[in-house]
Amino acid sequence: MKETTFAVLGTGGIGRRTLEVSQHKEGLTPVAACDRHGTAIDFDGLDVDELLAATEGNIDSEVATDGGATAAEDGVKQHGENRGVVASEQARPSDDPIQDVIDHGDGIDAVLLALPNYEHDFIPRVADRFLEGGYGGVMVDVLKRSRVIGMLDERTAEFEEAGITFVCGAGATPGLLTGAAALAAQSFVEIEEVEIWWGVGLESGYEDNRGTVREDIAHLPDYDIETARDLSAEEIDAIVDDHDGVIEFEDMEHADDVLLERAGVCDAKDVTVGGLLDVRSDEKPTTTTVSVTGTTFDGETGTNTFQLDDATSMEANVNGPALGYLRAAVRRNRAGEYGVVGPAELMPRF
Repeated sequence: MKETTFAVLGTGGIGRRTLEVSQHKEGLTPVAACDRHGTAIDFDGLDVDELLAATEGNIDSEVATDGGATAAEDGVKQHGENRGVVASEQARPSDDPIQDVIDHGDGIDAVLLALPNYEHDFIPRVADRFLEGGYGGVMVDVLKRSRVIGMLDERTAEFEEAGITFVCGAGATPGLLTGAAALAAQSFVEIEEVEIWWGVGLESGYEDNRGTVREDIAHLPDYDIETARDLSAEEIDAIVDDHDGVIEFEDMEHADDVLLERAGVCDAKDVTVGGLLDVRSDEKPTTTTVSVTGTTFDGETGTNTFQLDDATSMEANVNGPALGYLRAAVRRNRAGEYGVVGPAELMPRF
């Protein structure tokens, strides 16, 4: 497979780690990165070490979407006149960084959307901008919300006409664990249930992951994505204190359910997702596990279980799979396969 060039929208925790991990993947060349303040573009390949060093502790992952609207990763530090990516000597200020990337789209095989999803239609709106701008290539997101998949599906015809292959939910969960469930399901002729239970210790630090914490808080019984978005940093700290730093989530609205259903693995109602988030420790509070229960061709009932090693970080389990799905999508795109695809559909089909 020939070299794949890609851009990263958003240079918060996920975006930075994506650039870092890409250096360990053969055949991947990061050529663009942006936040709301500016854009770095170099088709010979970005100097990732310089970009990360220049922006350490100076990152703002907001990226203007349309009409001046932004999505922000709250609490991420900013310093001085050259905020965010503009602190790098490779970048320049921009009033519309997303348009910068779109304007250079002919040289970009794939775009990774490493942006917080504080509004249900945020990722679809970003996709609309690429459609309107004439981009034809791969787009990959790491979204979590089930309802967003339907919004992307509504754009399938437009994606196909534009020549876009859009992979939705390509992080850890959904993403890596969705793919693991699809693979584990191959042993059975009928699936009874899929249970995903995750554990995350914020190894890279609570201060640099407030956006992730905010998104997860939206899954708690007394909150939703709108109320969580409006929480102050002090209110988030209070919620964390109320849970002694370890927050438990049950029956979350994660897109694994919809993505497994669209791949024909099982009904969405048969999928449950929950987990533990420890924002005060590097150690995972529980082992991340996928359990798929079903009936075999000879009538036996069994459960296949997949576990992630506790030594693997959240960043490793999000960014590695995201880049893997990105490369798989590029192969499809070059073969003329366009439209919306989920991670389970890139695995052996049930």
